[in-house]
Amino acid sequence: MLALRAVVYRPAPPPEWKPRTDPAPLLPDPEPYRLLGTDAAAGVDPGLLLTLHAHLVRGRRFNTQATALTRQGRLAVYPSSTGQEACQVAAALALEERDWLFPSYRDTLAAVTRGIDPVQVLTLLRGDWHTGYDPREHRTAPLSTPLATQLPHAVGLAHAARLRGDDVVALALVGDGGTSEGDFHEALNFAAVWQAPVVFLVQNNGFAISVPLAKQTAAPSLAHKAVGYGMPGRLVDGNDAPAVHRVLSDAVARARRGGGPTLVEAVTYRLEAHTNADDATRYREEPEVEAWRAHDPVVLVERELTARGLLDEQRRRSVTEDAEAMAARLRERMNADAELDPMDLFGQVYAERTSQLREQAAHLRAELEAEGEAR
Repeated sequence: MLALRAVVYRPAPPPEWKPRTDPAPLLPDPEPYRLLGTDAAAGVDPGLLLTLHAHLVRGRRFNTQATALTRQGRLAVYPSSTGQEACQVAAALALEERDWLFPSYRDTLAAVTRGIDPVQVLTLLRGDWHTGYDPREHRTAPLSTPLATQLPHAVGLAHAARLRGDDVVALALVGDGGTSEGDFHEALNFAAVWQAPVVFLVQNNGFAISVPLAKQTAAPSLAHKAVGYGMPGRLVDGNDAPAVHRVLSDAVARARRGGGPTLVEAVTYRLEAHTNADDATRYREEPEVEAWRAHDPVVLVERELTARGLLDEQRRRSVTEDAEAMAARLRERMNADAELDPMDLFGQVYAERTSQLREQAAHLRAELEAEGEAR
């Protein structure tokens, strides 16, 4: 007869766990990176400072003119980027011509700085056309009104470019409110896993419409979110134009040489309301706004240029006159009624029209012809 013997199960000790990567190099600095007002400002190229200044002055005038056009009924809506010009100018200038820019709805100035006709940039906000400009021609994706949906597109393009062997980097802009969207998570997760050549710039202007950042996230900073995805996070003063340009240029160069994505948080402020339909006085106090006016990105650059003797009255006047001329041309062209073809509704939707679109187009064409005959 066989004797039964109790067997005690002793699980093997788990293998020693180690992080896949050292998180320390991925963490942002405790304070936003700055150049203006520090000893390091002396090392900023004078030519870059002058270029940034010209675009900032032009951008400020573009914002005020677009806002005026909205009040006059020439635009359906305009989300001003006054106070955030340094982020958008630096983003556009940090890219090479072959790179791609993925803007959000507030990033009209980034598109203008990229070289797109200001009227074409505002066409979407006027309600006249699908996008207003040719994304392929300008290597600039359409202005994205849905929050953060442009981020996965940027990752997909960057990943595809790398697979094809193209030396292309994508730079995607998003607001602090967009970091609460699922698209933000999906984009950063895939970008890090694929090591896609893409840079994410979060313009933290303090509010997602009326919701302050403290009610959006408990993270130490938005840049700290990067470590969770396995990419470096950078924190920069978003009103310090040369600092933003340097951080973004470093991130773009890193992506181009195969280093993968970077998340950059630019701490800035939206001086005006969310859009012309918003009343910002309902959720923020004027002393807060005035404190940020003292940290105006245009003033900061002008102060540095003046201290170096690079900005005299003649150059200041020349830059201002150029901005005024741009605003005058924009005003004149936007005040002219657009000549629209209703049949354009069906263009640029699919490479080949679906049966439903063909049916709808035929129905509209018949209505237009009947209306023409009635006249």
